[in-house]
Amino acid sequence: MESFSLILAIVVVTALAFDFTNGFHDTANAMATTISTGALKPKVAVAMSAVLNLVGAFLSVEVANTISKGLVDETGIRPEVIFAALVGAILWNLLTWLVGLPSSSSHALMGGLIGAAVASAGIGAVNGDVLVTKVLLPAVAAPIVAGVAAMLASRMTYSLGRKADGKAAAKGYRAGQIASAGLVSLAHGTNDAQKTMGIITLALIAGGSLAPDSDPPVWVILGAGLAIALGTYLGGWRIIRTMGKGLTDLQPQQGFAAQTSAATVILASSHLGFSLSTTHSVSGAVMGAGLGRKGGVVRWSTATRMFVAWGLTLPAAALVAALAEWVCRLGDWGTALVAVFLVASSFAIWRISRREIVDHTNVVDDTVGAAEPAGVVTTAMAAVSPPPAGVTEDLAATVPAPATTPDPKAPSAATTV
Repeated sequence: MESFSLILAIVVVTALAFDFTNGFHDTANAMATTISTGALKPKVAVAMSAVLNLVGAFLSVEVANTISKGLVDETGIRPEVIFAALVGAILWNLLTWLVGLPSSSSHALMGGLIGAAVASAGIGAVNGDVLVTKVLLPAVAAPIVAGVAAMLASRMTYSLGRKADGKAAAKGYRAGQIASAGLVSLAHGTNDAQKTMGIITLALIAGGSLAPDSDPPVWVILGAGLAIALGTYLGGWRIIRTMGKGLTDLQPQQGFAAQTSAATVILASSHLGFSLSTTHSVSGAVMGAGLGRKGGVVRWSTATRMFVAWGLTLPAAALVAALAEWVCRLGDWGTALVAVFLVASSFAIWRISRREIVDHTNVVDDTVGAAEPAGVVTTAMAAVSPPPAGVTEDLAATVPAPATTPDPKAPSAATTV
């Protein structure tokens, strides 16, 4: 019983560590556009997001129940299996953070859980209907729905504010952007913190500490909320830089439209119990908002790398988790070996990240987005898209008048007195 209690404690601590990585990995979802447009200072933005993530963790347990009761057969799951699932999810989160790619922490966790469960009990341990209807379909639909909504909202915003005073409108949209960013943070806590609650609850059920079909205890909700809030406050500056500057260049109107659209999609999915990726929703909304402004374009080279990471998240996390589960099956020393590997790998990734430090002092560096080549698609779209209002006049004022051919019959300046 002592050995079992130890492994259960290890699972809980590892789950909270995943929740911490989820926090700094997904900070960009709520605050990247707010920071990039200057609506909030970087440190103020992440502090606000951290508080609202904590509040959001207490608003619902529907997503937690999807994970703890629906995705896998809880009767055949051991705490070691859940530990292996968390190892796969944490390592994928850290790798994508290192390269600054917004990938789904939710899908990393799902992939890890699926891979470890299949390695332990076979393919029958996964409930395919839940996987398709509440994980895979929302993963495809969320960025499309959020992107289309943000594009239409951006166009409507520019259309309605066409005659408004530029400075006053920008100030108003920045205020709206702060409010919508807060809504995204609240939605993120409501959706993502629950995933860790579900994992811990599943571990407690597997270990016999909770009855089957139990809801997350209060201490689990509090612990998950605090872990994700702390991770959010530290700020995943690398991903914030990619989301805020690497995908597209946003104005306050677009930032407001993107965040409002994403928050609506996320809150609706949380209410329905869908384990939605906030990263997919916000990324889709940012791209949609980028295309919603005349002359605005998306850097498709960055977006393509992001899409590739999305496609690899589930299988990569599943593969690592399956290997970790196989090692854990060797006994206590196998579990200890996996734990040492996780700590060593995490430290190595952190050391590599120190070679190029990204923090609140350089996260909005304008040279970051410009350093990446525009690409064929972006260049073509920019060529056929009309420029934003006011740009034509500015260009006309800066272009010199064409040179004229002198008339040979006219007197020269040298002969004129």
